[in-house]
Amino acid sequence: MQKALEYYKLLVDGNFQESLENAARLQEYIKKYTARYHGYYVHTLYIPKMFTEEMLTYFNEIASVVYGILEKVIHEYQTNAEYRALFGFDKRLENLILRPNHYECALPIARVDIFFNEDDFSFKFCEFNTDGSSAMNEDKELNEAIKLTSTYKKFTEKYNVRTFELFNSWVKTFADIYKTYDRAVENPYIVITDFFNGDISREFTAFKKAFENNGFECEICEITDLKYDGSSLISPLGRKVDAVYRRAVTCDIMRNYNKVLPFIQAVENNDVCLIGDFKTQVVHNKVVFKVLHDEMTFAFLTDKEAEFVKEHIPYTAHLTAEEIEKHDVLNTKNKWVIKPEDSYASKGVYAGVEGMTDEEWKEKVMENTDNHYLLQEYCEPYATLNIDITHDKNAEYKKYSNITGMYLYGGKLAGLYSRIAKNSIISTQYSEMSLPTIIVSEK
Repeated sequence: MQKALEYYKLLVDGNFQESLENAARLQEYIKKYTARYHGYYVHTLYIPKMFTEEMLTYFNEIASVVYGILEKVIHEYQTNAEYRALFGFDKRLENLILRPNHYECALPIARVDIFFNEDDFSFKFCEFNTDGSSAMNEDKELNEAIKLTSTYKKFTEKYNVRTFELFNSWVKTFADIYKTYDRAVENPYIVITDFFNGDISREFTAFKKAFENNGFECEICEITDLKYDGSSLISPLGRKVDAVYRRAVTCDIMRNYNKVLPFIQAVENNDVCLIGDFKTQVVHNKVVFKVLHDEMTFAFLTDKEAEFVKEHIPYTAHLTAEEIEKHDVLNTKNKWVIKPEDSYASKGVYAGVEGMTDEEWKEKVMENTDNHYLLQEYCEPYATLNIDITHDKNAEYKKYSNITGMYLYGGKLAGLYSRIAKNSIISTQYSEMSLPTIIVSEK
């Protein structure tokens, strides 16, 4: 892969003026076609993220092992009251999770993010995203944009390149899961729902189109606009909903519980198939990183799975005065990250290494002690060279931190998502960017 990256750089440098023109074309495409994220256009660099077939095989192995572990954790939560207590969930949420399983797959969709070292294949997990897993459209559109450049076209003359299809493959997985639902119908009417607040991104319309291209009727709607008549969930268009592709994350649902009661009542009465169900919150909530290291978890894992957890799940604990003192957290800020137990899009995440003064770090730690926050071991991301000529014609090559997202559909690896940052923390509140992901091999 290093050879492939060096060759791409050679193509960029070999005709830099042409590369600048290509970058402008790439950026123009992004502005026209790529979905916005929270009102902002996707920010990317000029060189795509490359992985080899060997790496992809390794990612498949990681996906298989971690899915098996997370599936066992969900099952244990549902069947063991003592284990449930480790999570400390709200009683209303606990009741939703403990509803009977109405289809076979415990974790329909997830994006598992890892810090992957491309030199020695070592890695640490960053987080597990479940039903709200996103950015499929970013990868798709960024790969379309990069194809417009002559650099990419020249690269493909020497290298085989392939990408991932993340829309029709999800529809197939969704349909296969739905067939195992205990009240499945022949031609289900499907709703994709979230808290949109008037801003439906192209990603949702892309999924709607994929459902329709595969023979399903599908509607996108605000979760608060769903109605329940006592036997059926009714969409804003007046249609009986048979299956829901839930993009509304659980913490948002619980915060708006009274506003989504019709949705919740239909789910509780099994009058609609919910994909994914609330049990996915067991592994979406970041407290699972602490629970995975608990002896109660090791008791039901195989020896191989237990070693996997010890090696790849970073040390995680509740942010308490005891933990702060035990690890001298206030005076070793570069070793730690603090984050909310249940959040997304990196909201409220603070890393001591990320340009914080000692006083700022101490203030954030003390402010969030015993406040549903976690203390987690800081993991150094792997850095690779890239260049930002899509935004700055005078840009130079720099090292950027990497994080790799693995999409799991029905427990199997479906694709990859690549994010980078100028800083060592890769999050929307710092300098996060996305790259098109390609799998390369020599011709």
